[in-house]
Amino acid sequence: MTIKKTKIAIIGCGLVGSSTAFSLLTQGLCDELVMVDINEEKSYGEAMDLSDGIEYLNLNVKIKNGTYADCGDANIIVITAGPPPRADQTRLDMMSITQKITKSIIDPIMKAGFDGIFLVISNPVDVISYYVWKLSGLPSNQVIGTGTALDSARLKNAIGAAVGTDPRSVHAFSMGEHGDSQMVPWSTVTVGGKNLNDVEIDNPQLVSQLKKDYLFETTIKRGFEILKRKGTTCYGIASTVSGIVKAILNDEHKVIPVSTYLNGEFGESDVYAGVPAILNRTGVEDIITIHLTVDEKQLFSYSVAVIKKYIQAIMKIDSETK
Repeated sequence: MTIKKTKIAIIGCGLVGSSTAFSLLTQGLCDELVMVDINEEKSYGEAMDLSDGIEYLNLNVKIKNGTYADCGDANIIVITAGPPPRADQTRLDMMSITQKITKSIIDPIMKAGFDGIFLVISNPVDVISYYVWKLSGLPSNQVIGTGTALDSARLKNAIGAAVGTDPRSVHAFSMGEHGDSQMVPWSTVTVGGKNLNDVEIDNPQLVSQLKKDYLFETTIKRGFEILKRKGTTCYGIASTVSGIVKAILNDEHKVIPVSTYLNGEFGESDVYAGVPAILNRTGVEDIITIHLTVDEKQLFSYSVAVIKKYIQAIMKIDSETK
């Protein structure tokens, strides 16, 4: 009998990549962790630093500095590579640089024989996830973007603070683009199983705190508020990735709003967008097609249209550079 070990590779060892590695390591989510970066001294240093903490953790994870050739037998490859964010940019403004980096990554990984799951963080994540799917030739369920998973956590934090409830007792999703055009299906939001509208009716003293426009703006601007203060976001997205990885490797069938391929769901096709999806060892097992109101459907369609515009642009760039 052979006991199979789990292996994760992280492409890009900046603050996001290294924070993600630390989160995966401290939670003991894999047996082997491979750090890959164009700056090999950087990835080597990160691997050394991470290895020094093994003594005080509950799992002896094998950590190594590697190359794309080491990724062939990985279960999951996390792509964090991309330009550092700037306060004067949207995530979509980062596309052209990220496209070049992504193209240089995928081909050698696929030549190494990779047949696992890509988990994309690099922004604009919905567009880049689509691009990785196209470049890799893998089934769409095996290419996943972090999508609106982090946005949804931020939304739940905002709602939880407004009603004085643990955000983990709030059930809410942000959907569409991981960016300014995302939307919230407010009709589906519940607190402890109670519809948010009913919470407002039964608790009039909370109405001033439950202004949906304010909660929404707080959600979409939070990343840039963090960026403005410390230069980048890293811990929130690192924990988000760990949650997604855990759901996949442990075959949890957990619903997380990730960026995945739509093929008719919500009336949209040939696009990656953030939607609630069931995650298991196959990647995305299924999409939860929640019932949106007419207004919510229009907002979601608008967000998808924004993503599609940039998908068309990145595919045009790709065809021109072949």
